[in-house]
Amino acid sequence: MAVRLGELLLREKRVTPVQLQEALNYQRTNGGRLGASLVRLGIITDDDIAAAISRQVGVPSIKLAEFDLDPAVVRLISGESAMKYTVLPVSRSGTTLTLAMADPTNVFAMDDIKFMTGLHVEPVVASETAIREAITRYFGARPESAPPPRATDLATRALEELGTHDDSLEVVADTEEIDAAALERQGGEAPIIKLVNALMLSAIQKGASDIHIEPYEKDMRIRFRIDGQLQAVMTPALKFRDAIISRIKIMARLDIAEKRLPQDGRIKARFVDRGRNRDIDFRVSVLPTLFGEKVVLRLLDPDGLQLDMARLGFEDAALARFQHAIRKPWGMVLVTGPTGSGKTNTLYSSLAQINTPGVNIMTAEDPVEFNLPGVNQVPVREAIGLSFAGVLRSFLRQDPNIILVGEIRDSETASIAVKAALTGHMVLSTLHTNDAPSSINRLVNMGVEAFLVANSVNLVCAQRLVRRVCESCREPHAMSPAKLVEAGFDPREAETFRPLRGRGCDRCGGSGYKGRTGVFEVMEMTEGLRDLIVSNAPASELRKLAEQQGMVTLRKSGLQKVREGITTIEEVVRETM
Repeated sequence: MAVRLGELLLREKRVTPVQLQEALNYQRTNGGRLGASLVRLGIITDDDIAAAISRQVGVPSIKLAEFDLDPAVVRLISGESAMKYTVLPVSRSGTTLTLAMADPTNVFAMDDIKFMTGLHVEPVVASETAIREAITRYFGARPESAPPPRATDLATRALEELGTHDDSLEVVADTEEIDAAALERQGGEAPIIKLVNALMLSAIQKGASDIHIEPYEKDMRIRFRIDGQLQAVMTPALKFRDAIISRIKIMARLDIAEKRLPQDGRIKARFVDRGRNRDIDFRVSVLPTLFGEKVVLRLLDPDGLQLDMARLGFEDAALARFQHAIRKPWGMVLVTGPTGSGKTNTLYSSLAQINTPGVNIMTAEDPVEFNLPGVNQVPVREAIGLSFAGVLRSFLRQDPNIILVGEIRDSETASIAVKAALTGHMVLSTLHTNDAPSSINRLVNMGVEAFLVANSVNLVCAQRLVRRVCESCREPHAMSPAKLVEAGFDPREAETFRPLRGRGCDRCGGSGYKGRTGVFEVMEMTEGLRDLIVSNAPASELRKLAEQQGMVTLRKSGLQKVREGITTIEEVVRETM
């Protein structure tokens, strides 16, 4: 288990107790990281902090000034993102991006960079000063953007390109709150109304999870996220920007006059599918950008929710361990992974398995994505002071058997959840960590005592989603044994094995992939693992023992799906380590 930075510096006699306390007081007053506070007070150098963080978390450190960076690699991310997270791309090798970070434990930053680039992120530690100097050097002059795609002149033409009709989609709302006249005035002329409805309908039909509407200086871009990948759909002319966004904001009951602050809302639409009505929710997020408001609509389709755990992608042994853990009378089960890795689906399917008339199930979610019959679901509302921690405290007075916490974000929520698990409740929750053993480290770093973590956690499941090979066009694909071995195959197996890949067809839109499945790393707590946690053993030792006791890693889980012809080597390498 990694020690805290302050403890490490004390142990190595890099700082004195008096100096550490001075830095902690400065940090409480001014915010920021402890290392930055030590540097600002002149107690230790930036390079020493980087080296200490490297030893603390087991991530290599580099001296950024000694590197001659490729500007094309650096500009894989924006200058704003680099400054926001204090990160800088150093090099790229295939699908792996080496990222210099002042804080390599910032999984949110790595998730965002991975999302932006589509590459697997490998962190290295560099000093904060060196990173900021490099950001200024490479982003001092705003890089010219790539030439935009050709804009569509008319919204009606964009509608025709979609090949859909407005009559199949109905926005479900109270008539006193939304009326057709208001939509017509605020959303522009009829073609705009048809365009927005057509976009929503097309996203549903194509199985998209998100719609991105992005304004730029000279045009705007609309993209769908399908099977985890963003795909450009159209580029309407910039003159339609305000009308499109106004239409969406009114549908979501947002303030159309407010263009300076982010807004969140919801749209409920009724979609006619093969003669039957389907209600689908769209979660709307509006964010001000340099050239107008960016809108993202997240599709919440109840029909897309998979509640059968056997069909999520678990290996048989891992599924048996997971199901055994969630049926225990008390304790904690954690599901971890980046945003969009299917954690919510796994938790909902768990609740479906243990939801019986004899138990009281309560959930705290931000937001509640799907309605589960027989489950008491409470939406968290931070804006009015209803936090995860506050909801949890109230739950304990509601006689619950099973508690689901949408996400453990802070030390207070972590502490209450652990105590609930130790006092006769089954607690299910999520964390943002890269693998199962790191989740233990994360809880301890949040301030939960190691012995409490050891005694409360029953199981940790890390997961990723990989795209499935299209069944309509899959075919054997010759791959060199060296690449197979590099991915993790046994050399003897690599000599004869031929993986499958999709050739590309109309059904999969030429991508070779259709749908997604999960890869899982299930770490069940044993006495041996609990002993290691109590002794503050590092995550690497937890991983080693867990593998000896039968844990299948994310990479091995992915490779098994390659053997079964479900996914490809490229997908597994992109999503796992």
